Amino acid sequence: MSARISLNVGREKSLLRKHPWIFSKAVNKIKGNPMLGDTVDVFDSKGNWLAKGAYSPESQIRIRVWSFDEHEEIDRDFFFAKLQSAQARRDWFIEQGKLTGYRLIAGESDGLPGVTIDIYDNFVVCQLLSAGADFHRYTIVNCLTELYPGCHIYERSDVDVRKKEGLEPVTGWLTEPQDSTECIIEEHGIKIHVDIATGHKTGFYLDQRDSRLAAGKFAKDKTVLNCFSYTSTFALHCAANNAKEVINVDVSQDALDMGERNLALNGLSDANVSFVKEDVFKLLRRYREEKRTFDMIILDPPKFVESKAQLTGACRGYKDINMIAMQLLNPGGLLLTFSCSGLMEASLFQKVVADAALDAKRKAYFVERLQQAADHPISSNYPEGYYLKGLVCQVE
Repeated sequence: MSARISLNVGREKSLLRKHPWIFSKAVNKIKGNPMLGDTVDVFDSKGNWLAKGAYSPESQIRIRVWSFDEHEEIDRDFFFAKLQSAQARRDWFIEQGKLTGYRLIAGESDGLPGVTIDIYDNFVVCQLLSAGADFHRYTIVNCLTELYPGCHIYERSDVDVRKKEGLEPVTGWLTEPQDSTECIIEEHGIKIHVDIATGHKTGFYLDQRDSRLAAGKFAKDKTVLNCFSYTSTFALHCAANNAKEVINVDVSQDALDMGERNLALNGLSDANVSFVKEDVFKLLRRYREEKRTFDMIILDPPKFVESKAQLTGACRGYKDINMIAMQLLNPGGLLLTFSCSGLMEASLFQKVVADAALDAKRKAYFVERLQQAADHPISSNYPEGYYLKGLVCQVE
């Protein structure tokens, strides 16, 4: 019999809206002795059943809800059905974009809190970030091997958030080890090298797929500065769409080397594409001193803000880098600028970019908005799933 969790008066409101998180301060009483990752039943202060969720005694998010159905068992059938339905929701755009790399499970947004699963050709990468996800690791793996016969499953549970759950980092093969962790995926006709063991996130930034496509649409005959380029996949779309010149900038030589491999993989080695290993902030300031200008600049920086306490400083950082970028644009040039910080709301990000235009003494028109690709869905009951914001600005 599962443990019984009773909430404080009034703390059931978010659950009635089907939000999947229960914070520690909402908990009143615990009947039983639940262990890390155990499934518990949750009741309101009057004894009415509310939900079933995974218990995490060390996390501020004390319970992550698996189900709002009292009769649903959290077993293999539960996970298999979740994986099946997530795949079915994605089939249409996988076919549309001819994708061989995509996110299958986006945690709470797909009804599996703390579970991230990405498909890279015949590799499946799992990131298990919560106590409940970790508890059901081998059930999830068993379901994946049935749904994707012959797949090779690798774990990338190497994210700091696991510490908040009382979990250690874990990486390595969950099925028979393979000789290589590299593969090639394809999106909208572009081929991309991915290393699932050493690449960022689970190997690659799948969430920027639509933005890369948009960049290519705008790039024809333009000089493009691609900042924080990582493996230069924005540049691939730009070069494939006949950009006049593309400069990729990143602090990682390994990432830039992978970018060159990606260029060759797509038969674009003869394109006017170059690679610069340098800090983006320093390079932008140097280009400003040299009076360099570009027709299009892409700013896709790493996350600037991890907590609310960092938000003010992050706004200053975003404003500074967008201001300098606008100063480097030719009149009528395009700035594609992004924030992957969940705490940076879309309205605040637009205000920061608008303030950057004022400081740059330029006028910006917001001509298009971008966001995470469809395989990173934003659920109506989990607004926190909306984290990636992008703006296309035409700068006069």
